[in-house]
Amino acid sequence: MNATVDKKLFTVEEANQRLPLVRAIVGDIVELYGDVHDRRERLVKIRETRGGDEASGPGALYDEELSQIETDLDKDIARLEGFAEELRELGVELKDPATGLIDFRSLMDGREVYLCWKFGEDDIAFWHELDTGFSGRQTLLERSVPNPADADDDSTPDSTE
Repeated sequence: MNATVDKKLFTVEEANQRLPLVRAIVGDIVELYGDVHDRRERLVKIRETRGGDEASGPGALYDEELSQIETDLDKDIARLEGFAEELRELGVELKDPATGLIDFRSLMDGREVYLCWKFGEDDIAFWHELDTGFSGRQTLLERSVPNPADADDDSTPDSTE
């Protein structure tokens, strides 16, 4: 089933319709990822300052507390993986959990591209080729990714205001 979900192609309209739910999930990811990253770095520093002889001495008193911190980190990492899986089930690809960068696959001029969105942006406003990533983002001009429903309505002129 994941192979089908992973290959879902979105129009700009469909991607924007999914944004409220995606925004909520990505907000949770960004917040939790930052917290997990900070706690992991603090834990590494604590372990480094304790030195190699952890079985005895005053530092050994904190082993239980450090084990609990590691357990909590593991649980939060599993939560992050669950959030990422929710996005995959929606057909959305998480590219950077620190910044909340995601991609929706789409078709443009007969080829697959990504509609690109970053946490904090109002809506889908950029796209890039599958192999260029964030650095290759280009502004998404109105109608540059055609909506199949628009094919019937050629009478509406584009607004240039």
